[in-house]
Amino acid sequence: MDLILWRHAEAEEAAEGADDFQRPLTPRGDKQAARMAAWLDRQLPEGVRVLSSPARRCEQTALALGRKYKLRDELGPFGSAEDLLRVVQWPQTRATVLVVGHQPALGQVIAQLLALPDGECAVRKGAVWWLRCRERNGQPQTVVVTVQSPDLL
Repeated sequence: MDLILWRHAEAEEAAEGADDFQRPLTPRGDKQAARMAAWLDRQLPEGVRVLSSPARRCEQTALALGRKYKLRDELGPFGSAEDLLRVVQWPQTRATVLVVGHQPALGQVIAQLLALPDGECAVRKGAVWWLRCRERNGQPQTVVVTVQSPDLL
């Protein structure tokens, strides 16, 4: 299984009393999402499942890819690493799954799958972590395929 974790691009700061779910991408965030989407579009296999948080900034990031996607409440800003792994069915499914989501859940998933000691990994806005589950000598392993930042594309 390949699991691709894409943190939403840069979003507007939350105004006092405003709904966090409705924060849109900034103009810089639009450019980050477009650059990363163009790169991803060239790399993604046919049949990739795209799942997104229902937060506006995540949906705008997913829209930049120009592929069908499904909104999942479990991937929202308050979702957990366990929620994410359950939704994508890691590592049981054979499909490649792309998740557009939030910190800290994305970083917690990365830390858990890579057995990082602090339990969380920083993920830059708009960045992608591509992880693969494989089996070696009867044991599951997580391999980092690539990490990409939109600022370097």
